[in-house]
Amino acid sequence: MYRKHTFPNGLRLVTVPLKNTKAVTVLILVGAGSKYENKKNNGISHFLEHMFFKGTKKRPTTLAISETLDKVGGEYNAFTSKEYTGYWAKVDNKHLDLALDWVSDIFINSKLDSREIEKEKKVIIEEINLYLDTPVKYVDDLWEKLLYGDQPAGWSIAGEKKLVKKITRQNLLNYLKNYYSSKNTVVVIAGGIPNNRNIREKIKRYFEKINQKTPKPKKRTIEKQTKPQVLIQYKKTDQTHFCLGVRTFSLFDSRKYALLLLSIILGGNMSSRLWISFRDREGLGYYIHTSNELYTDSGYLVTKAGVDNKRIEKAIELILGEYRRVAKEGVKELELRKAKDYVKGSTILRLESSSAVAHFYGGQELLTGKILTPEEKFAKIEAVTVDDIFKVANDIFRPEKLNLALIGPFKNKEKFKKLLSV
Repeated sequence: MYRKHTFPNGLRLVTVPLKNTKAVTVLILVGAGSKYENKKNNGISHFLEHMFFKGTKKRPTTLAISETLDKVGGEYNAFTSKEYTGYWAKVDNKHLDLALDWVSDIFINSKLDSREIEKEKKVIIEEINLYLDTPVKYVDDLWEKLLYGDQPAGWSIAGEKKLVKKITRQNLLNYLKNYYSSKNTVVVIAGGIPNNRNIREKIKRYFEKINQKTPKPKKRTIEKQTKPQVLIQYKKTDQTHFCLGVRTFSLFDSRKYALLLLSIILGGNMSSRLWISFRDREGLGYYIHTSNELYTDSGYLVTKAGVDNKRIEKAIELILGEYRRVAKEGVKELELRKAKDYVKGSTILRLESSSAVAHFYGGQELLTGKILTPEEKFAKIEAVTVDDIFKVANDIFRPEKLNLALIGPFKNKEKFKKLLSV
């Protein structure tokens, strides 16, 4: 059973002890991602994540940062998303104190040296180039650009190269001050937590210097759509990569459990409707997958695939056909039962890892302020009926909610608009 404690300064601690493992993960999540940025500093959340590995007073170099946990065989990394950023370390539980010291050190004491900032700009620009040269990845950014346009939700997490080049040390310090605060941070410890350790006192000590300023709120995402939308990135490729889907609803909507099951039935695994029709029966492409994304103020369901350029129209028609069929006919009890069992089984397997457990609990606490255990989530899943699925499908699979983003050797988007409007 997990435990949650909120310190007087607003910092939250979530501990999740696990039996039969000696691995323990320390994860820090802060409510600061690309949705908190503006037109001038887009990419700064991701840039700051990079800089936390460039040295502190205690560990002044990148080598000193990395060697600390390499010496004990630990794993460590960080990530930036639209709505939060995370820093984590996973170690043998006898090194828990070392992991706490390391994570808190980079989180609070990073030097943000000006020379290192200039060097890291080159690294991040090459990372951006990597995405731009990888259509299977870049199409995800294109998809959200289509949905949300010129607002934070529609911008790339990594930012634009011209903006990255302009980021200064003072920009980073200002961003830290505005968002990296105790009231905006969750510390999660999950795994084989030693019994005889006073975790709260340790966290209080390691994070005593954390900024206590009230964080600035992010701007709410504005959504407007009255007809199908298409966005094309022209690129000479042998294969067209595309995202085809619809706007849905936010993380706080109770229909999210029906939406999850619907996405699995459509294209969530190798026995899903789209996998069988797209790959097995028609041989249209190597990969196809349907998923749903839920943000605090928006959401979507999307099918992503790659096909031969000459077969793109057939692929789109096939996916649209499945969308329309499920909106008209719903799903069968057997399909729903399989999807429910898939969610439960895959979740249990994923939560064998202490790092996945930390993210599962910490993400809920940071974004919603409320934690559901796996068993409580399973109960929500079990309560979904075929009628719930039908209502959601009937609501979301409408022409005015359809969106298509693709990367390939195409310039005229009118023929694709016609496909969506049928």
